[in-house]
Amino acid sequence: MERLTDEERLTLKTGAFGAVFLVSNADPGMLGVIRESVAASGALADASGVVKEALTTGPMPRLPRDSQLEIESVVLPALDRAVRILREKSPADVDAYRSVVLTAADRVARAHDGVAPAEAAVIDRIRGALAEPA
Repeated sequence: MERLTDEERLTLKTGAFGAVFLVSNADPGMLGVIRESVAASGALADASGVVKEALTTGPMPRLPRDSQLEIESVVLPALDRAVRILREKSPADVDAYRSVVLTAADRVARAHDGVAPAEAAVIDRIRGALAEPA
């Protein structure tokens, strides 16, 4: 296993935190945001190894705030790159990263009145970005 560079760790973090932000933004509500952030932090804290190191060290990612489309244009490619980085440098952690991101996204969606259709659609796009390329 090779060590990840700061830039690679930031890519993993951008993908993971961005996925949570995307789901949270899909069905916004102030009270929901608080519940959702608590739910997501629990899932992200469950990470281990390289994934935990990437998600708990270094600066927070800078994510666009203007539109859902703009956020997706940053987050989905970051998720794809994160999987490629892990496949190359730490293949044993690919599934762990996918699991942490999808669990966090799912917990965020369920934290406030169940999974809304918009949240389910975003989770599907996140799952697609995390998928093995054909």
